[in-house]
Formats: sequence, structure tokens, C-alpha cells
Amino acid sequence: MNALQSCPSDKLRTLLLATDRSEYSEGAVREAINIAGKCSSNLYVISVIEMNPEYETFGTSVMQQEEEEATAYFASVKKTAAEQGVSSCETILRENGEPYRVVVEEAAKKKVDMIIMGRRGRRGFEKVLMGSSAAKVIGHAPCNVLIVPRAARVEFKNILVATDGSEYANAAVSEAVGIAKSRGSHMIALSAYFLENELETARANVNRVVEASQREGITVEALTPRGKPYEAIVETAGGRAADLIVMGAYGKTGLKKLLMGSTTEKVIGRAGCAVLVVKTQR
Repeated sequence: MNALQSCPSDKLRTLLLATDRSEYSEGAVREAINIAGKCSSNLYVISVIEMNPEYETFGTSVMQQEEEEATAYFASVKKTAAEQGVSSCETILRENGEPYRVVVEEAAKKKVDMIIMGRRGRRGFEKVLMGSSAAKVIGHAPCNVLIVPRAARVEFKNILVATDGSEYANAAVSEAVGIAKSRGSHMIALSAYFLENELETARANVNRVVEASQREGITVEALTPRGKPYEAIVETAGGRAADLIVMGAYGKTGLKKLLMGSTTEKVIGRAGCAVLVVKTQR
């Protein structure tokens, strides 16, 4: 097995795929199964049936239909997982409760290494193109969270890691370097600056990433574009054909809008590729 076919990390023994069973979850389902197959991971698949006022109006038939559809959906996911070599795939259906709370609680209970989910859900477009459930899961999750847009494929060929020099960014850099070393990936280190007096700091940020990458034999390029960080990250990822962006959950300012940094939030909402949000240990 060559580097580009191997598991991206030896820390992915248990994965939790959170899905609302809509088309918006298709990318997350595909990539969760792909990663689980490569890493021989235990895969849990969770979905939540949200109570709707119409259930009371139409009786138990609507709820029963939801359960039947969820059962059929789970069977399809398990079949696909088995065909791709995933030997352990367990499904979890929950009724009631806020979806993000259920996902986070299950992640903690199962001690999962990573949560994988789509960018938005059945309700379609929400704030900055990312569903509030995804934002809340990231904010509360006890582990890293991989957000996968519907059409995105994670091949670990070109990894963009964004850094502002904060402890959160440093955790993301460490994770990105580990993945790149495991997969033989090319890495792009990016630190954006807005004011002229911030350029030297941005250069110092990417130089630390370059040094860490080169020590591990990873090919890396350093970029310090000028502009709003989220715009620079999204544009560079698209222009350099990055298939994964790695970021910290928060930024240097410590802002926790929607329970995570606004730059991370905006990147997830606009990027065409998957985004791995790395949580620091608390």
C-alpha cells in the first residue's frame, strides 16, 4: 500500500458519522466510510429524528414513517460500508433532543476520535451557508470535527493549514503535519495579514510551519497573502486545489461567535473542500 492509500492518522480508531439523512450529508457519508475503511476504524452512524408539531396533528403514522425511512437509510449505509471493507459499523437512532447535543453526548460516550458531518442540513441555507447544528457540534465537541461539503472528496494530496500563531492554530499545525507525513501530502502553510505591520508576524507564523514540515520530510510552501483571513484561505484553497483545510476551532482573539472563531466559521461556509477543525485538549 502506498502513502496515498494509507490511513491519515493512527488516532482514528473510532469515528462518529452524524447525518440527517439528506443529500447534504452525502459527502460526509462517503468520506467517513472511506476513512473508516483505510484506518480499520470502528464507525458509528448517528441520526436524530427531530420532533415536529405535525406529528401530534397526524398521529403516530408520520413518526413511524420517519423511523422506517431511517432504518432503510441505515441499512444502505451499512451495506456500502461493508462493501468498502468497514468491518464495524453500528447505527444509532435518537428521537427528541437537540441534534447537536445528541451528537456531542454520543461522541463523549463512545470516546470517538473524530466526528464527521455535512456542512448544512435539511433546512438548507442558514447563516453563512453553514447550519447552526454543525457550528454547535464544533463548539462543544470533545474531539476533532471534519466538515465535508456534499461534493467534496478528501484525498489528502494537498493540505492547507491556516495559522495565526495562536495555541489553537498550533494544534491544527501539529495535526496537519502528522497527516501530511502519513500520507505523503504536499502542504500549504498560510498566514494572512491585513495591516502592513502584521506582515512580519505572518511570516514568522508560516516559517514555524515550514520548519516543522521540513523536519518530517514534507514538501511545503509558505504563503502570506494580504486580506481578510477567511477570504485568503478560501481563495488559496481553491486556487491550489487543496482537498483539505486544517484549522483551529478558535482564533488568536479568542472570539467564540457561534461557539467558534468567526474565521473558521466563514471558511467552512464558503470552502469547496473539506475542513478539519482541530480541538485543543482542555
